[in-house]
Amino acid sequence: MSDAFLPDIVVNGDTIPANEVSAELQNHDVPQGQQAMAWRRAARALTIRTLLLQEAKKRNLAATAQNIAPGKNETETEALIRALLEQALPETKPDETTLRAYYDANPERFRAPSLYEASHILFSADETEPSRQKARAKAIAALQILSQDPEQFRKLARAESDCSSRQSDGRLGQISRGETVEAFDRMLDQLEPGSIAPEPVETRFGFHILRLDARAEGAILPFENARPRIAEATEKAAWTRAANDFVTSLVKHADISGIDMRPE
Repeated sequence: MSDAFLPDIVVNGDTIPANEVSAELQNHDVPQGQQAMAWRRAARALTIRTLLLQEAKKRNLAATAQNIAPGKNETETEALIRALLEQALPETKPDETTLRAYYDANPERFRAPSLYEASHILFSADETEPSRQKARAKAIAALQILSQDPEQFRKLARAESDCSSRQSDGRLGQISRGETVEAFDRMLDQLEPGSIAPEPVETRFGFHILRLDARAEGAILPFENARPRIAEATEKAAWTRAANDFVTSLVKHADISGIDMRPE
């Protein structure tokens, strides 16, 4: 999309040239081929930034850039916007009643990690397509054998697995969520104890035949243990709502041309 066919944006008399919008495009992920959507999101982002900076100037704000990561400081623009939001947004710390109500309504969200006992047979593969095709074919062939006789798992693990766990019949021992790759976690959550995954599980290591031997569901955490997590999530959600309301108010009272600022 050529800049020549795109309008400049004017926000309360300040112009955002089309080429600045084009430069902003790289910061916005959109589906392939949706250039118009990408341009609109970039244009909206720059319009909001301009409105925030105008409001900071109106309030005569000044800010010193802070360190936000090792070796990285805020830009002057980021510091001013931070200072504005710190001044403009209301206190968002939730009270104990709100935290307790959230916990009581969502107790299943606050479980300790489940524990699994699992076994696998690994058919290793590198990143090349021929290697991965060969490993997947071997895994499917092994699964076909196991579908007829699951008791063959121990024998196949010892004979075929490319993991050192073959020495213990493919047993991985007791593991908790997050200790293995994400694909394992997802499949272990779906399987019933004693069952074998119906399809090979693909990871960067290759293809795995995965069996869940046992599962122990994590206990629901007491409110006191879950409280810090609830407080952080609740405060973040309240801050986001307040920030969105503040920006919406700025847009409502602004004179903007070149971009439709109605919600997508």
